[in-house]
Amino acid sequence: MQQYSVPRLITKLLLPLILLFALYVQFHGDFGPGGGFQAGVIFAAGFVLYALVYGLDNARRIMPPWLLRVGVSLGVLIYAGVGVAGMLLGGAFLDYGVLDSHDPVHGQHLGILLVELGVGITVASVMISIFYAFAGRGR
Repeated sequence: MQQYSVPRLITKLLLPLILLFALYVQFHGDFGPGGGFQAGVIFAAGFVLYALVYGLDNARRIMPPWLLRVGVSLGVLIYAGVGVAGMLLGGAFLDYGVLDSHDPVHGQHLGILLVELGVGITVASVMISIFYAFAGRGR
């Protein structure tokens, strides 16, 4: 891979901001626009930028495929776990109000935060896995 110094420098400057914005969208999603899906796509886009500039081998060293499989599974497990926890506490599947016995509004916020976290982890892992599948086809 050729060494292009300007794209590498711009990527080094922008990547932390992209990932920070993904975290902002993730954790601000229950109060305004955004949430897990959007944050997962932004995070994956930042990682794809890194892979395009620094190479697929470097990207796979940072985020190996086995870690992506764990991320997909963990995200779905978090999402389903919140739903099952609501059922075990006497509510319906994904009934967040029962997650906090003293304040149902706090339970709603907690449930939405956890569900959106699971969605964000799953979407980011799936998007990066799809990128790996297409980027590695010519090898």
